[in-house]
Amino acid sequence: MSLPTPRATLKGWPWLLVFVLAALVPLLVGKNGYVYDVAINVMIFAIAAYGMNVMLGYAGLLPLAHAGFFGIGAYTVGILMLKVGWSFWLAWPIAVAVCAVLGLLLGLVAFRTRDDVFAIFTLGVGVIITQVINKWDALTGGNDGLNGISAPKLGSIDFGKSASFYYLALLALAVTIFLVARVRSSLFGRSLIAIRGGEDLARSAGINVYTHKLRVMMLSTALAGFAGGLYAIYVGFLGAAITGPVTTFTILLYLLVGGVGTLAGPLLGTLIIRVLQQFMQGLADYQYVVFGPMLVLLVLFFPAGLTGLWARLRPPKAPVLKEISDAGV
Repeated sequence: MSLPTPRATLKGWPWLLVFVLAALVPLLVGKNGYVYDVAINVMIFAIAAYGMNVMLGYAGLLPLAHAGFFGIGAYTVGILMLKVGWSFWLAWPIAVAVCAVLGLLLGLVAFRTRDDVFAIFTLGVGVIITQVINKWDALTGGNDGLNGISAPKLGSIDFGKSASFYYLALLALAVTIFLVARVRSSLFGRSLIAIRGGEDLARSAGINVYTHKLRVMMLSTALAGFAGGLYAIYVGFLGAAITGPVTTFTILLYLLVGGVGTLAGPLLGTLIIRVLQQFMQGLADYQYVVFGPMLVLLVLFFPAGLTGLWARLRPPKAPVLKEISDAGV
């Protein structure tokens, strides 16, 4: 699959308009819990998709243990809140740190492999994570899972209320997008793009490929844990299924639909697929019968996703304007 050249910028009115409209949703829908539920799930899983995007879209590495780290973040928050008695505001950053450290440990081993072997290796790690969570009854609750994880409060703000939680998720998404955009525009981000273009060529340019891959693995798993911690207090119940390959491939689907390596792609793809899933609830067991062929067609005809399609459909800039822009005028 040919990946587009990553683009990441928060400049211009489109992003500002997106967040202004998102902030107005509670005023428009009132107490419609269904709309809140869809919107909050979109934002949580979009954060997880951004975590996968920094690996796949920027560094060209396919992490198939992504849902495992999403689950580790969620379970860490749940365990610390239920069994240790910590507040969410302390458990959440600890969960992110745990996922980052485990991502580092995984990378130390996984980056001894490359390409397809790396993807298969991480898939195996993801299955192991699911099995550990499912069998470690004393810590994770095993098949019974963790239940009773309550939403936190911050002063007089009760995040158990849909509108309040909506704004918490929106803030977390905004922070994630800003962070990913900053990473892409940094020297670190440009080095990742060079690594994706060819590791040997990147080494010849003086880039420490192994170190950069470890750093992006830590960032990716940290973002997965960041999303997982938010998911834990939203649903209030955790089961091992959320850590499985199906969740990983669903997040990958969000990326492929929206556009791998783009800033808007993870959010756009998550929004489209999650909304389609709501319309297809009656086909719960057969949704991927529809999504499968759709994904094949998308990869064949629009490999850059919907964001890439939009870029192709936009009228090109006038050459004279491009020349002026290139000249820095």
